[in-house]
Amino acid sequence: MMDAESRFRDPSSLFFQFDTIRRYIIASYWVLITLALPLWWTTTSIERLPLPTSEVYAQAQKRLEIPLAICVDSAFSSQITSLQRSIRDAASYLDVQAHLGQDCSQFPGYAVLPGERILVEDRKLYYPPSADNLASTLASLLAPKMDHRAAQYSPRFRLSFTLLNEDSSAGQAIARHIHPITSALGILHNYTIESQVQYHALLAFEPRSLSNGTVFGLTPEDLTIFINSAEWTLSSSSSNDPVFHFVLFIPSARRRPLIILNSDGTPSSSNLPDLQSSFSSFSRHLLTLLGFPRLPPSISYSSSSNTSLSSWQIDTLLRQRIHENVIQSHDTLQSTVTLVSQIDGMPVDEQVQSQVQGSLSALHELFRYASVNLTFAEMLAYSAQALTLSSKAFFHPGMLAMLYFPAEHKYAVYTPLFASAMIPLLAAALREIAAWRKERREARAVGDVREATSGDGPKVDTKSVL
Repeated sequence: MMDAESRFRDPSSLFFQFDTIRRYIIASYWVLITLALPLWWTTTSIERLPLPTSEVYAQAQKRLEIPLAICVDSAFSSQITSLQRSIRDAASYLDVQAHLGQDCSQFPGYAVLPGERILVEDRKLYYPPSADNLASTLASLLAPKMDHRAAQYSPRFRLSFTLLNEDSSAGQAIARHIHPITSALGILHNYTIESQVQYHALLAFEPRSLSNGTVFGLTPEDLTIFINSAEWTLSSSSSNDPVFHFVLFIPSARRRPLIILNSDGTPSSSNLPDLQSSFSSFSRHLLTLLGFPRLPPSISYSSSSNTSLSSWQIDTLLRQRIHENVIQSHDTLQSTVTLVSQIDGMPVDEQVQSQVQGSLSALHELFRYASVNLTFAEMLAYSAQALTLSSKAFFHPGMLAMLYFPAEHKYAVYTPLFASAMIPLLAAALREIAAWRKERREARAVGDVREATSGDGPKVDTKSVL
């Protein structure tokens, strides 16, 4: 009983503690790790396809020049040189080709004709021959500065109109004030218009009472918290398109009239009396957000249509958006290839590669045919395609993941997990190797002693014995 108990408590007597079995167990772990290495390498390897870096940098060096032909009546022959220089200085991307003509009224493009007052009609500019500053007037028409409030170009926009009232409808106002704009600018964007009416839309604060409670006012501080996000549902339907929100709040009868106050407490000029005036203001805001240029105050506009958007303004916006899209496409493509070259572990799959190549192809086609036979609409389509594909490549989910979770973070997360498992295995393997080598040395020493001992003993002559 005592022998069995002592043998049970002796670890060396356990069968799996025998030297051979213990070494087989440790070796099996390393064999499993060795066999798993190819699978680990395959499953964790990053797909990194080559990008046309040299083509991207070569394309970025090119500058798009949009051809612009102008027929100038011979009455303005003395101003044609200053006219070309002024337009070129205002917009370097315009390739101005101004030439004198005897009958510019039949010219299919832009024409400058003598007139009694400054007037634009279709693509004709009537200008008094005795007046000065024709060059600056043309420059303000063909190359105005874009408003800083203009939104970045997008092929699609979603217009969301929210009416916070119980007894009004926005349908007729949208048809009257918004549809003419979306129809005229449909060449630039696709529009999705949605509207909603919310009832019992309460303010999150109390407006300031004026004139013994007969008038209520909103201070500039109140306007910063005017939108009650907790109770007003202003979100549009699920979409990745940029959204312009237009909100019209009509207060309850006990808070009317509700006006906006300036910083000094005086009523603001932005107060609107009715629904039609509000949507007229919305239309002006929409044009500003779309980057639509304004006609200079000194220029009158004559049109037979029901819209106040002239061909001069629409064409100018087209040229500005084309130039803007090309510049942004160049910058985005350069940023993409630079980012990939700087981060070794940045994945580049087939989709990213095809998007970069597609953007380059669109830019090549645009630059190739820009001065030949492309219309503004076709040039915008190519530039929009280049911008869209370059943006998709740059913001690809697989590439974004490396920006927020680089390789250094991966090592910091996985090292504590694998180190705790590998260190004991490595220590056990080293210990067994050392023990095996020690056993080999001891066995070799014992063998040498036996050989030496057997060699020093008395020799027996077998023949004499026989």
